[in-house]
This record gives sequence, structure tokens and C-alpha cells, in this order.
Amino acid sequence: MKKLTAALCALAFFATGAQAQTVKDFIAAVTKKWTTPFEPFQLIDNIYYVGTDGIAVYVIKTSQGLILMDTALPQSTGMIKDNITKLGLKVADIKIILNTHAHFDHTGGFAEVKKETGAQLIAGERDKPLLEGGYYPGDEKNEDLAFPAVKVDRTVKEGDKVTLGDTTLTAHATPGHSPGCTSWEMTVKDGGQDRQVLFFCSGTVALNRLVGQPTHAGIVDDYRATYAKVKAMKIDVLLGPHPEVYGMQAKRAAMKDGAPNPFVKPGELATYATSLSEDFDKQLAKQTAALEKK
Repeated sequence: MKKLTAALCALAFFATGAQAQTVKDFIAAVTKKWTTPFEPFQLIDNIYYVGTDGIAVYVIKTSQGLILMDTALPQSTGMIKDNITKLGLKVADIKIILNTHAHFDHTGGFAEVKKETGAQLIAGERDKPLLEGGYYPGDEKNEDLAFPAVKVDRTVKEGDKVTLGDTTLTAHATPGHSPGCTSWEMTVKDGGQDRQVLFFCSGTVALNRLVGQPTHAGIVDDYRATYAKVKAMKIDVLLGPHPEVYGMQAKRAAMKDGAPNPFVKPGELATYATSLSEDFDKQLAKQTAALEKK
């Protein structure tokens, strides 16, 4: 949690009016962790972690092929494909690519994987123009935040379902971090018991502008609605776009044959959402104060 707090503080600093060069410097600083390899593993039931040490990427194995959840920076695409292969799975079996949010650190490999596999890309409807334009909302011309544009085959809204073989995921609109930020819920088996998993999109302020010229229209209301929604959800397994969101490394190290799966932690989502909401209020106050001084 200390590492997460530090990361949130760093991102919040850059969200309060940083110049492009400062953003570039920040990206350069975090890129090392974001591109550091991490050994792939079976996380729970048919969900596998294939991401890096700093960016989470998941593969879901179904009876009719694979679902890929997000990618990472473009330079990590080869690593992700290698991780899938290490698990005995085939990149060619990816049938569906799901996106949580259209930011450069989670979309960098979409175009390459889609071209190689012919997979269908599915994303929140409000993020479609971002994905197809390859830009960060509200900062469309900033090349430091750009990524390879990619065609979206299907858009989803609250409650829509995506099914491949024996696996179904439900889309939950959780905007704020991006306009079309989408969290995905599914059921897995854990020791014969059903568990609800949520791939939480994100709820950090990060580089977003909340006041003045906000990153996207209605952003403050979007964030607050998302926090209220996820606090009320009954989730057993919280997963997120970055490992620090849910303490991935520590939980992975704690996995042992015959022992309870450490990723099963009911209540963790509500606790995390509360911390996000509190941080959001602080960042909103800081950005408002900074705007009033101008």
C-alpha cells in the first residue's frame, strides 16, 4: 500500500498542471518497472497473469480459445506473447481482446496482437474514439501519451455480456479514469466454490484534469459514481491494471499447493475504492485551489 500511495502521489503531482517535458520525464522513470519481466502464472481457475512487473495483463482460457485482457507498452508485446507460450497456451488461440481503459500503458500491443490473431477487440463505447485515434483524452496531440491506433470491433455499456465458449464476462461502466473505463466481472471456481472476480478498470486521478478544462466532460461526477458503484459490489477477487492495485507480487509469493488462494480476499475492493475516493477528494481540492490562484 505504501508503494501504491507513492505512485498515486507522483501521478497526482503531474495532474496539476505539469508541462509535457515533465510528463515525459515521469514516463521515462516508470517505464523501467513497467517493462520489467515477470514470470507468468495461473492466478485462479482459468485466469492467468501474463503481464510485466508493473503492468497487469491477463489471459482467460475458455473452451473455445483465449480472451486477452489489456496489453502493456508496445515494447512489451513480444514479452507478453512469450509469457502466453510459456504457460503452454497459443497466441494464435486469442479470439477476443478486452480493454479496461484506453491509455497508452494498457493498449500498446492491441494493434499487433489483433493483426496477428484476427481477434475481436471489445471496449467501452466512450473509449472507442480514443482507441481508434491512438490518443489520450484532452491531450490528443501529446505524442508522449500516444499509442498505435486500433479498430474497435464491438463496444459495450453497463451490463453487456461477452461470451466465449464456457466463459462469460459482464461489463460494468466505471468511468472517470477514462471516459469509457470498463471493469469486467466473471465467476471462477476456487476449491469447488464459486468466486466473483472483478478486473477493475482503475479509479486513480493520474494525469487527468478535474477542473478548468477537464480531461473529459462530466469527469468529477463519473469518478464519484464509479466509487459508489464498486463499493457496493460483492467481489471475492480484486484484479487491476497495475500489480500494486491488489498486491500481486506478495500474493503470488504466498501461493502454495493445498493452501487457500491468497488472491481470494472479499472486501478488498470496497477498501481500495474508499482509499481512491479519499485521494480523489484531495486531488480535486488541490486542482481547484491551483486554478483559483491563476
